[in-house]
Amino acid sequence: MADVNLRGVKKQFGALSVIKGVDLDVKDGEFCVFVGPSGCGKSTLLRMIAGLEEITSGALSIGGKDMTSVGPSERGVAMVFQSYALYPHMTVAENIGFGLKMTGHDKALIAERTAMAARMLQLEPLLQRKPGQLSGGQRQRVAIGRAIVRNPEVFLFDEPLSNLDAALRVQMRSELSKLHQDLKATMIYVTHDQVEAMTMADKIVVLSAGRIEQVGSPLELYHRPNNLFVAGFIGSPKMNFLKVEIETVENGLANIRLPGGTVAINVGTAAIRLGQMTLGLRPEHINAGGQGDATIAGTVKLAEYLGSETLFFVALADGTEIAVKADGLASAKPGDTLQLGINAKACHLFDAEGNAVINGDLTR
Repeated sequence: MADVNLRGVKKQFGALSVIKGVDLDVKDGEFCVFVGPSGCGKSTLLRMIAGLEEITSGALSIGGKDMTSVGPSERGVAMVFQSYALYPHMTVAENIGFGLKMTGHDKALIAERTAMAARMLQLEPLLQRKPGQLSGGQRQRVAIGRAIVRNPEVFLFDEPLSNLDAALRVQMRSELSKLHQDLKATMIYVTHDQVEAMTMADKIVVLSAGRIEQVGSPLELYHRPNNLFVAGFIGSPKMNFLKVEIETVENGLANIRLPGGTVAINVGTAAIRLGQMTLGLRPEHINAGGQGDATIAGTVKLAEYLGSETLFFVALADGTEIAVKADGLASAKPGDTLQLGINAKACHLFDAEGNAVINGDLTR
């Protein structure tokens, strides 16, 4: 078993608190992604699991064993960094097997594991090349191979695709997902790119300022965000936020004043107070043809024609700008007026503290 458990984990650099008490369980065989903006503490937390940063307080266990004060080499983890850190004078095969050589493993075992890793990563034709003869994606696969041959209980990835171009990142995401399926290993992956998190993870951990904001599957976080931070971070383009007025709440229906219109939302038994709240709506849940439970008008400020879809950035009556995802054949131009249809079932409501009171539910 290679589950990873953190209890009350904190990290301080002098008076500066970076990780402010993290409780987390990563199950055996899970692909867990730490995501958040720069400076949120995700890489620091990963380095604490690896043993590269000391845990100020709290406890860490891997595979049921307390690893809080155990050295990095004895934790049964292997880490892949953003920088490839390959030895330029060594061949691909030598780079992959170097860690095993340094720990005194038998040459036959090193050759066997190197061949296995090369086969999995499609590096067999490149084994006798030097790093300078490889592309960025090939170098990153060599770095991953160096981790695989150690046969670790847990793989740790610290933004491994950041140095690659857009097309290679997409390719490597697929390769890492396939690798996870083949190895069935526990993997913890750090990224600032929420698209990477959504496409690769079994479980996403959203971090902000050293604290966990929410843990869940990609679709849970997308459709049921706990707060404004998660709602605004997960999704591209991000969720739209409108300042709205709750006018009445009767028989489970809240009548809400929008910029330029009103909509009635089924809030059930949720505690909804009259007055100002924040309404959240995903760009794809706004109809650019005006069909919906309510209609508001807006002026197109910018249009991005992407072929498969068109993104409109629209200014509403109160000056709020929102993103609207429309069909790829939509042809409105900047300056045009759009009638926007609002789907009441897709609306989220957040209170004054930014916590979700109602999450949109299109299955209702």
